[in-house]
Amino acid sequence: MTEQMLPQSPEAFRAYVRAWMAEHYAQFQRDWPGRIDPVSLHYRRAWEDTLCRHGWSGLGWPLEYGGKALPLSHQAIYLEELARSGAPLGVNLIGHGIFAPTLLHFGSPAQKERYLPGILRNEAIWCQGYSEPGAGSDLAAVTSRARKTEDGYVLDGHKIWTSFANLADYCFALVRTDPNSQRHRGLSFLLVDMRQPGVRVEPIRQLTGEAEFCEVFFEQVNVPSNCLLGQEGDGWRMAMAAASFERGTYFIPRLVQFEGELGRVRGLIDSVAHGLSPIALQNYRQRWAALFADSMILQLKSRRALLAAMNGDPPGPEGSSTKVHWSEAHQRMLDLALELLGLNLCAPALQMQAEAAFFAHASLWSRAETILAGTSEIQRNIIGEKVLGLAKG
Repeated sequence: MTEQMLPQSPEAFRAYVRAWMAEHYAQFQRDWPGRIDPVSLHYRRAWEDTLCRHGWSGLGWPLEYGGKALPLSHQAIYLEELARSGAPLGVNLIGHGIFAPTLLHFGSPAQKERYLPGILRNEAIWCQGYSEPGAGSDLAAVTSRARKTEDGYVLDGHKIWTSFANLADYCFALVRTDPNSQRHRGLSFLLVDMRQPGVRVEPIRQLTGEAEFCEVFFEQVNVPSNCLLGQEGDGWRMAMAAASFERGTYFIPRLVQFEGELGRVRGLIDSVAHGLSPIALQNYRQRWAALFADSMILQLKSRRALLAAMNGDPPGPEGSSTKVHWSEAHQRMLDLALELLGLNLCAPALQMQAEAAFFAHASLWSRAETILAGTSEIQRNIIGEKVLGLAKG
């Protein structure tokens, strides 16, 4: 794929991406040497490598850095069609979706030259060092400290819930560089090589049995001065900018997934309808209809956020509303699926059929969705303060 091959109109571009995904994902599955397992990190990384090898990375980057300079509308179409193909999300989401745009905006020419090619080719995996044991969703309470030295910094700290840190080559870490600062002041971003001495990663085993989240310990880690992103003490502003870079597209794959799973739940209702009383069947259908309304509303919210991002409007509290709505509706949908399947997640899963195994895994994973990227409690605080004008505390 080259820039010249990409259609310009949204309709033609969507048709091109859809056809490309249908052909190449099917070929990827045929060529896969083992059992096809879209949950496997090895499988996800290999598919992501395939996408990058064919030029589906850096879609919004400037041409001078190997990107395609596509508008946000086309990037959204790509993500939607990628999700509709049934292909899994990759493992370098931080690198492609958050760090690269942040680096393009705040990085020095030397930093861009050093780090961007590895992301473009998917050869360098990035993780994001934000949450800490005592500062989960409260980002301004970061306590990891970087002491200034003659040639850089010495970093000590502890991060948690760091996605894919066990696979990452680098960490985009928010740390406190001013020992006398409080809250959002005195924070800086350091680009930390995860393979150097003093960095220790401990995977956290999840309910699903997987370990996508990790604890990261920094113990006397030397970070060169040229690995400071932007200006010292400007970390909070960069963190807010980084959060805004994917706000228009973050929920697109998740809402496509929501829509697809909702169709499967409708199939479950139809499959058990003959054995249900009229009242029970009506109850299931009403719950499904409420979830269908959730899906439609979430799509409208996502479209509004995309249009706002395309217009350059500053991020607002609408993201918190969408996050709470999506995560809690998704859990309700999966609870309904388990009820229809008669599944008990505490029972052994060895004899589960494919559909039951899918919903069991999805339900277990969804328990994290009201916690990651800001808990529902934090999101409601933002809504209360920013939308409803309620007082803090």
